[in-house]
Amino acid sequence: MSRIAILSVNHAQAPVSVRERVAFAPNHLNRELQTLNALAGVEAGVILSTCNRSEIYAIVNADNPQEILSQYLADTHQISREEIDDYLVYFEDDAALEHICNVACGLDSLVLGEPQILGQLKDAYHAAKQAKTLDKKLEKLFQHAFSTAKKVRTDTQIGSSPVSIAYCAVKLSEKIFTDLSEQTVLLIGAGEMIELCAQHLSQKGVKNMIVANRTLENAQKIAALYNAQSISLKQFSTVIHQADIIISSTAASVPVIGKGLIESALKLRKHKPMFMLDIAIPRDIEPEVGQLDDVYLYTIDDLEQVVNDNIDSREKEKVLAQEIIIKQTQVFNKWLSVLPNEQLVQTYRNSVNQIKDEALVDALKRLNNGGDSEQIIKKLADQLANKILHTTFKNIKQTPHEALSQCEGCIPNLKK
Repeated sequence: MSRIAILSVNHAQAPVSVRERVAFAPNHLNRELQTLNALAGVEAGVILSTCNRSEIYAIVNADNPQEILSQYLADTHQISREEIDDYLVYFEDDAALEHICNVACGLDSLVLGEPQILGQLKDAYHAAKQAKTLDKKLEKLFQHAFSTAKKVRTDTQIGSSPVSIAYCAVKLSEKIFTDLSEQTVLLIGAGEMIELCAQHLSQKGVKNMIVANRTLENAQKIAALYNAQSISLKQFSTVIHQADIIISSTAASVPVIGKGLIESALKLRKHKPMFMLDIAIPRDIEPEVGQLDDVYLYTIDDLEQVVNDNIDSREKEKVLAQEIIIKQTQVFNKWLSVLPNEQLVQTYRNSVNQIKDEALVDALKRLNNGGDSEQIIKKLADQLANKILHTTFKNIKQTPHEALSQCEGCIPNLKK
């Protein structure tokens, strides 16, 4: 029997050094989805990869779904099971239902209730749809998660106060620089996280911002919103010494900032301090940069204390959100319980259509041969009624009355 299975490596159990090793590169996602779907026992699959988590959502028809997904993760990233097994979290069926809803609602995020994860989950769903690795059950599971998240957002205040990762990044900057408006900020990347950082920094009065990205056009779009400078990633090494604050979030598979580059920048700055925040997975900034004097390097894991300082207002809303998830899960389980009925109806429909097509071919043949049209139509109607009802009547006669009473509503009342 097929089961809903989820394998997760997330911020709650795994440090950034582990999460970056199991991250899925966006440009390889289609291929990895196809590989996942080709595994024996895997009927459908979706892959979610963000700065805080790498998760595999699958429908598996096998006795060992956890083993199948765990080995796939290790093989895909060419690492041993011993290196990741302690950080793997597995969910199945009802637990999987609850988990995907917690993720969609932001209840399982580093920042409780943050909204970006829902968009990332939708992106993962659309990637699987494009790769054709969804089936009816997995498609319904994601639609269920999306509608549950919408209901939680509507019926609770879980997302009312500004506690996004971008917000916390700016709050952390304020711990280093009292007056952000006097600082020059270099933002590397052009995704949603960088755009949110630019928005929060602008609200703090920052006037000197530089947006660097591999595709200059994407950097220009963000820069235009906040009167910032835009440059390509190839150029940023020439201006990095100007930056008091660097926030980086790209999809690069290797670091874009090395220790040597920052050493050179510090000399030009006469060792004026630099605050650097790496919120990318895999990391954009070599960890060795943190060993340099006058550099304050933080990763996404260091945001936890800032998050905790700002999270109290959302905790009571989390309880309400979880109550909604429980009720929504009951609705999904009801759909699951009647899913076999849909397959039965489809089989019955196919059988009836086959009977209809055969009878129609015979009737058209007799009409083309000049037969009496009225008689042919009457005979066609009788044939259809008799052939469709024959098996049904036979089964009714052979079924015990107690069992048959369960299906009284299946027989239409033509008097109504």
